[in-house]
Amino acid sequence: MEPCRFSRLASILMLSVALAVDLMPRLTFRRGDSSRLLTSFSRKGVLNYDTFLLSEDGATLYVGARDTIVALEISNPDSIQLKGEIPWEPTPGKKVECVFKKKSNETECFNFIRILVQLNETHLYTCGTYAFSPTCAYVDLENFTLVTDDTGQPLLQEGKGLCPFDPRHQNTAIIVDGELYTGTMNNFQGNEPIISRTLGSRTVLKTDSFLTWLHADAAFVASFNLPSSLDEDKVYFFFQETAKEFDFFEKLTVSRVARVCKNDVGGDKVLQKKWTTFLKTQLSCAEPGQFPYTVIQHVFALPQPDGGAVFYGVFSSQWQAGNFRSSAVCAFTLNAITKAFNGKYKELNKECSRWMTYSGPTMDPRPGSCSVGPSSDKALTFMKDHFLMDEKVVPANNQPLLVKRNVKYTQITVHQTRSVSGALYNVMFMGTDKGFLHKAVVAGSGAHIIEEIQLFEKPESIRNLLLSPEKGILYVGYSKGVLQIPLTNCSIYTTCGNCILARDPYCAWDRHQCRDIRQASENMSNWLQDVENGQPDPGCQQNGVKPRSFSRARNSSEGSTIKILNPPLNPIVRLPCPQASALANYSWNYTDQEADGGLVIEDDKTLVVVVQRDTAGTYECWANENGYRHPVARYLISSGHREGDLQSPALLLEEQRSYWVQFVTVTVLLSMTLAVAVALAFFSYHDKLKAKSKVQGCSLSEAHGKGSGQEKVPLNGSQSPPPQGPEDQHHGPYQELATDGAAKACCIRVEGDSSGVDADNNQLNSSLANGEEGQGATAAVGI
Repeated sequence: MEPCRFSRLASILMLSVALAVDLMPRLTFRRGDSSRLLTSFSRKGVLNYDTFLLSEDGATLYVGARDTIVALEISNPDSIQLKGEIPWEPTPGKKVECVFKKKSNETECFNFIRILVQLNETHLYTCGTYAFSPTCAYVDLENFTLVTDDTGQPLLQEGKGLCPFDPRHQNTAIIVDGELYTGTMNNFQGNEPIISRTLGSRTVLKTDSFLTWLHADAAFVASFNLPSSLDEDKVYFFFQETAKEFDFFEKLTVSRVARVCKNDVGGDKVLQKKWTTFLKTQLSCAEPGQFPYTVIQHVFALPQPDGGAVFYGVFSSQWQAGNFRSSAVCAFTLNAITKAFNGKYKELNKECSRWMTYSGPTMDPRPGSCSVGPSSDKALTFMKDHFLMDEKVVPANNQPLLVKRNVKYTQITVHQTRSVSGALYNVMFMGTDKGFLHKAVVAGSGAHIIEEIQLFEKPESIRNLLLSPEKGILYVGYSKGVLQIPLTNCSIYTTCGNCILARDPYCAWDRHQCRDIRQASENMSNWLQDVENGQPDPGCQQNGVKPRSFSRARNSSEGSTIKILNPPLNPIVRLPCPQASALANYSWNYTDQEADGGLVIEDDKTLVVVVQRDTAGTYECWANENGYRHPVARYLISSGHREGDLQSPALLLEEQRSYWVQFVTVTVLLSMTLAVAVALAFFSYHDKLKAKSKVQGCSLSEAHGKGSGQEKVPLNGSQSPPPQGPEDQHHGPYQELATDGAAKACCIRVEGDSSGVDADNNQLNSSLANGEEGQGATAAVGI
């Protein structure tokens, strides 16, 4: 495929995502919201609470963290208590080796616990990265310590092939009949994935890396054995890898499910100590004609009452760009997976180097099946090259259950519960890479997101989810601790309409309040609930609670209590419209009519009212959700101040104020500014007049009176007339000389520009020669 054609195809596919309908959570709870309180546990100096294991009695939660294993007491649903702690750090020598391998001593050279499984009633089995030297150990549950050898040192085992070297690499592990099945990276470089079976008394089995059954970048997300199903003799592994069977310009990441049989013992001559039943096939999570979700993030297996199982997986796309980032949830039935493994094989045509559907003869027993007895060498030779199935596994209803834009789901767990009518519903809990928890119910062929909970103040990925159905608690692992979250809080729905609109299978209206049906012991035949459609019963209006005045929480009541306001005329009043449900449409009614154009409705549906006599009246904000209309806020604005009127202190309004004070303030400031400007101009002009009068120094009339006898002499020193006598040679620049006989001080007359005058010192810039008496007159300068 040409690069330009591939680019255009990717653009079209991303556009299809943008056009798809995006599901929105009905309610959103921010961290610290009293409607959704969380219980947390953290330990100083302990980070990365990544690996969970719930004890068989459900009273203890074992957590594998960085350099530590902790046991938490969770019998009390309202608290989490530390029960035991095992420090397990790498030895100083291992840390030195880790640093020598160019790894960070601050972030990588630790022991990140990656495997924590129940080996038997008395011991756990655990493995960690151990500073890039995978190591395993046993945990004694009686005193909660690592099992030691005769010298008192922890009894450690080689963990290569069981646990990854790099804590960033994904892995999976499961104990089945005392044997450990793992999927992980087998080398330090992180390019040799492996599926193995260890422990127990049987031969250790592995995938064949030479035959490239797994691509070098395979990343494992989950593994399952279904002990009570028809496929209890198989173990399933879910992972992602680059597909070799597609000839595309760009590498294509695909999601896979692989299968091995528990009774596999390896081959005698062919495939010695290797799996002889390994098969894999592709998982397809895509809407018909829409952008595919090719990268699997996590899987949860939900056993069914009929003996089957449904695998719920969260997927993202390898083409994540800008606002096109999205996630999908797909459900795959065990029957669909079995059908793909029982179908045709793929094989590599070595002549054209292309993968094609195998059309050769069939064998009996079928290669890859869990038949009893050893397989023939011919069948094992066939298995070496025919490990990939031709048929893809398609999701239930051939489409995702849920598609969410601008979100990346990282974890999923599912709980099956019964409604009031006895119908079974599956409730999904999905964790995001930004620290949000989404709760959704599967209804029909789709899903409805009931609520969204912000778990952390700063965005970070949710690392693990563990459900305790008996306790009705969800446990969340993150970088700094463990959170304990109740599956529901029905008390937040204080009216019949809200209780039914929530479509929460845990909650129903008992004609008086919204209650958790799992805690009810009485007959619930007359309780109201509609999980499928969320349409409130007509009886909700009669069975709703009476309006009462109280401090409203974010998602609590429908706010039907009227709030009386009595502001003065002309101020601006802002009337908020509480929007608990993101699925409702909100509108304002003014005196039983739609609000007219003179009122302003802001983006958050807040109504802005300029209080006048003609705008007084009743204002109501109504929510319309799924055909059910109900008021969420009511206000009464009076037409003017009257003594004795009530005001609501709980209403969030813009401060009532008059603009007269602002007007007077601005006017005074402008007047003062103008006065200062005039004064500055006056004093500037006055200084110029004063300077001029100082330079002149004598009466102008007196000087003009003797003007006929004056002799002009240049002051600029240019072209002096030739001297006529000895006395004339003493004259410098031209000066005005008085010709009258009186010895009277006269002045220099300054015309035009006075920049050359020093008014303060009464001097000229030009230097003047000393004056001498001539013709009975004296030239005085600087007097």
